[in-house]
Amino acid sequence: MGLCLCVSIHRFHWANSTECMLVVNDPTVKGGTYYPITVKKHLRAQQIARENHLVCIYLVDSGGANLPRQDEVFPDREHFGRIFYNQATLSSSGIPQIAVVLGSCTAGGAYVPAMADESIIVAKQGTVFLGGPPLVRAATGETVTAEELGGADLHCRISGVTDHYALDEEHALHIARRVVASLNVTKEYKVQLSDPVEPLYAADDLYGIVGGNLRRAFDVREVIARLVDGSRFTEFKALFGETLVCGFAHILGYPVGILANNGVLFADSSIKGAHFIELCCQRRIPLLFLQNITGFMVGREAEAGGIAKHGAKLVMAVACASVPKFTVVIGGSYGAGNYAMAGRAYSPRLLFMWPNARISVMGGEQAASVLIQVQSEQRARRGDKELSAEEIQEIRRVVIGKYEREGHPYYSSARLWDDGVIDPADTRTIIGLGLSASYNTPQPFPQTNFGIFRM
Repeated sequence: MGLCLCVSIHRFHWANSTECMLVVNDPTVKGGTYYPITVKKHLRAQQIARENHLVCIYLVDSGGANLPRQDEVFPDREHFGRIFYNQATLSSSGIPQIAVVLGSCTAGGAYVPAMADESIIVAKQGTVFLGGPPLVRAATGETVTAEELGGADLHCRISGVTDHYALDEEHALHIARRVVASLNVTKEYKVQLSDPVEPLYAADDLYGIVGGNLRRAFDVREVIARLVDGSRFTEFKALFGETLVCGFAHILGYPVGILANNGVLFADSSIKGAHFIELCCQRRIPLLFLQNITGFMVGREAEAGGIAKHGAKLVMAVACASVPKFTVVIGGSYGAGNYAMAGRAYSPRLLFMWPNARISVMGGEQAASVLIQVQSEQRARRGDKELSAEEIQEIRRVVIGKYEREGHPYYSSARLWDDGVIDPADTRTIIGLGLSASYNTPQPFPQTNFGIFRM
């Protein structure tokens, strides 16, 4: 499809015990040039770095913007230029920007090392220039090699574009680690930490608990018990609104408030969730959402009971919460339930999906039934004959297939609707790292001001 040409890879990594964001160009894919999805991915990495005050390390080997797709990557606000805007503003915010030139940095790619706080270049391999030898020859008639035009000797000895001369890639990475060690990055915890304790139950149990059949119910407390320290979970309102499990725990020593689906959201579970989020915001405790949700309850009784306004309370609380939010889709993520459980639109610091997860506006079966009903009513109004059994079966087949394909976690990740598909057994470590990174920001977390809750 061409949408998952991920020529930039971003991930957390520790360098000298400092949390960092790595942005790595892959020159084996289209010369490391920036496609629309590449720009989106790079910008997302910088957003994560900004929110969590992460040192940015760019391993650069890029030909700049992809010329055939220039109209999709160059002129707009969230296009290629935003990368350099972010570099400048991140640096001005005190978030270090470090570039390691491992290959060719041409045109726009040259600005990454040129705008970095410190730049490292590999001898006889890394080059930095706004216009490469072919462009120079066409523009000026000058014949020059890439090394003469923008190699390590030129930029370390003469131009001053780069700061550190590396003999090879291994040496360059060693220098980068030394640079990070000299940054004097500190972290101030204004939070009650505890000693990390392994859960009482094996993480591998998660494969059997959840499984690949989203129709099969499971108790989400079994999942929580395999994520939190010592499997200790202080549940909030355990007997009220039972389809939303809420409670306090620690993950790798960091306090966290957990909201986890255990069925469809009713009015009482929505109220409970909003109440719990208020508590976490008042106590400055980060939130973890474990999504496995088909949506809110529907029907005459639910509407009469105010499901719309009570569901809105939960959505309001999620949107306004100023503590760090983390989301893991462990099952289904459908409709407004996605919003109420901190989907992408609600700015979680990180959002991951398990391989069994599915995400769409509704399930394929439900979508097919709705569309069949709509078409049947349209035919009735026009006086046409009813849909035949074969036509209904074909509509159902097409719609269900489309929703299954577009709701798959790989389809989601290829479009950056999430930050990655993760092994369920790695969830504890990944969320623990995210929690740790969130404490790089000034403490305590800012006070939350909620909007109006309709009573």
